[in-house]
Amino acid sequence: MEERGTNLTNTCSFSGIRPSMADLPYPPIQVEGRNQIYADLLSVDYCGAVSELSAITQYINNENRLSYENCPMAKTLLGIAMAEMMHLQKLGELIVLLGGDIDFAAKMRNGKRKMWTPEYLDIPENAGKMLLADIEAEKAAIRQYEMHIKMINDAGVVNVLERIIIDEEYHIMLLRALLQKISATK
Repeated sequence: MEERGTNLTNTCSFSGIRPSMADLPYPPIQVEGRNQIYADLLSVDYCGAVSELSAITQYINNENRLSYENCPMAKTLLGIAMAEMMHLQKLGELIVLLGGDIDFAAKMRNGKRKMWTPEYLDIPENAGKMLLADIEAEKAAIRQYEMHIKMINDAGVVNVLERIIIDEEYHIMLLRALLQKISATK
């Protein structure tokens, strides 16, 4: 803990950080036609409890809290957050093409709307627990995408979701490597 009156500076530079994602192109953003049911399913991936919006917010929060003490880890988390932003953007495009709305409310199967809330986030205090929470969130996202793929009969939408899953699997690999690094230094 620093004494009062001491100036603190975060010297972690995020210049040049790129999205952490698989080195594969994304399929075209296209749909076979308007489909409100599919748009509603994707709204859950967009801003539900397990969603790209939740992932972005959780990664940015973790990156902010770690950047002063562990710059390399913070940079990796920021790169993952940037990839999640790209996923959010692609889902938003699909939702609009399908005839849905981008309003930060997940449309549930019972017809109700649930606004996104930071209560969805898991924000542990130490780096190891943060990484474990991030890994679990990535696994939950993959399970949800796989479930939605089974429910969607639109090749354009399915192709994008399958490509997003590849990134989520890559993120798990990166997070496990970070976890191994901090475990090795203990």
